Amino acid sequence: MLENIVKRPVIKMHPEDNVLVALVDLEKGENITFEKESYILQDTIKAKHKFYTADLKAGSEVIMYGVLVGKVQYDVAKGSLMTTDNLKHAAEPYQYRKVDFVWQAPDVSKYKNRTFKGYKRKDGRFGTANYWLFVPTVFCENRNLDVIKEALHNELGYSVGDKYTQYTHQLLEAYKKGESLDAIDIQLAPEQNTNKIFKNVDGIKFLNHQGGCGGTRQDASTLSALLASYVNHPNVAGITVLSLGCQHLQVQDFVNDVKKQNPSFDKPLFVFEQQQAVSEEQLVADAIKKTFEGLIEINQCERTEAPLSELCIGVKCGGSDGFSGVSANPAVGYTSDLLVALGAKVLLAEFPELCGVEQNLIDRCTTETAAKKFIDLMQSYDALAHKVGSGFHMNPSPGNIKDGLITDAIKSAGAAKKGGTAPVVDVLDYTEPAIKAGLSLVCTPGNDVEATTGKAASGATLILFTTGLGTPTGNPVCPVIKVATNSILAKKMSDIIDIDCGPIIRGEKTIEEMGEDILEYCIKAASGEIIPKAVLLNQDDFIPWKRGVSL
Repeated sequence: MLENIVKRPVIKMHPEDNVLVALVDLEKGENITFEKESYILQDTIKAKHKFYTADLKAGSEVIMYGVLVGKVQYDVAKGSLMTTDNLKHAAEPYQYRKVDFVWQAPDVSKYKNRTFKGYKRKDGRFGTANYWLFVPTVFCENRNLDVIKEALHNELGYSVGDKYTQYTHQLLEAYKKGESLDAIDIQLAPEQNTNKIFKNVDGIKFLNHQGGCGGTRQDASTLSALLASYVNHPNVAGITVLSLGCQHLQVQDFVNDVKKQNPSFDKPLFVFEQQQAVSEEQLVADAIKKTFEGLIEINQCERTEAPLSELCIGVKCGGSDGFSGVSANPAVGYTSDLLVALGAKVLLAEFPELCGVEQNLIDRCTTETAAKKFIDLMQSYDALAHKVGSGFHMNPSPGNIKDGLITDAIKSAGAAKKGGTAPVVDVLDYTEPAIKAGLSLVCTPGNDVEATTGKAASGATLILFTTGLGTPTGNPVCPVIKVATNSILAKKMSDIIDIDCGPIIRGEKTIEEMGEDILEYCIKAASGEIIPKAVLLNQDDFIPWKRGVSL
């Protein structure tokens, strides 16, 4: 078992903490010695969970990661398990205060001359992939997109369903012959499809959604800005737009948003409106033919050397566990610091999961304008949640809680580690593009897909996604790299996990060493030398945020 080779049973995340995190399963009555102090455990403490390091009276503050994460509800004894019963969420108030923040950047001298091989666009930005994108202006066109996707993916070598088709065929044949289905095993397909017709086109992607009509005009406007951001994304080389014609989100409004974001927009963009077509059949045929011509054109693009400063990395966590803030998130945070020191862009989002660490982020803002924008976005978001009887404190999921994330402040303090320690150079509202080198905060929900959708809209060309429980989340235009917090998950779900941070838990690697490993993976993924699992699986999740309450 992995637990048996961990070099240390517990860890303290900050010198001021009054809790310890169990790195292995600990038994009730066990005597744990940490930093010359002994703790007799009052309960069994499962790995990833926490116990109190002192006797605490009801109402006492609990500190983890150096910040307030909750208050105990009744007297608890030293060595007792932290639970949802004895601890409730609490967080410090926050405000803008002028602080002379000084950042100690990591040494990046060995990366100074490193490059990746990306696709250079005419606006000077570099993509990490070369995609053709299908955009419906309204949900009415989703069915047509599905038909086109099946035709293009199957014929041009982008389908990942061949093994399942073959498996179903074998089951059918066995059924016809009256044979047992139990004897039929699925044959695993190769990791990467080598049958692509267009070698320099990394994929044909489809932004199926449920918007564009109904709802409010504001919903349509937000969706238009989001779709325009994807069209302008550096990983996108060409676009086919399908419209019904009568919907709220009109094609011209969408095109105006595209050109508003990028006045020099010059990518091939083909528009088909069904209510102006001879027939649905002809619409689909025309869209396929024109797209095929566009694929021939963008297939001429080739990768070229780019400095690491041209990377834009989103950092995200989902399916988090009690080790997220111990291993994967801090490791990704160190990668973030390396990238910022190299002049790249890093995007930290999930505003409901920054609850409790607001003051730290405010103090790191380089301008008062950015700090106050962050405060306004956080307060308006939280107020909207409370208005419907919810709040950031209700963010942790049952899976989070079961694996040791007892309060939102605990979850948030660990989640914020993904952003490293660098100054915050900008604060972006939903769909606003990242234009400044350095660390930016992006307003999105904590929801995995809504957050990754928003990060890509702000320009992320790779997303580092940490997980302790496992999630297959991906994105249509931005490759998503899965980083496991523990080796048990990495082995159990090896078909979706790219990087294992378990060595940190076992004491085999430091946060810094793991962070450098993650950066090396990013360079290879950005160059097309490694294909992340979510990309191999065509895990193209896309959920627009309507600016309602979503945690």
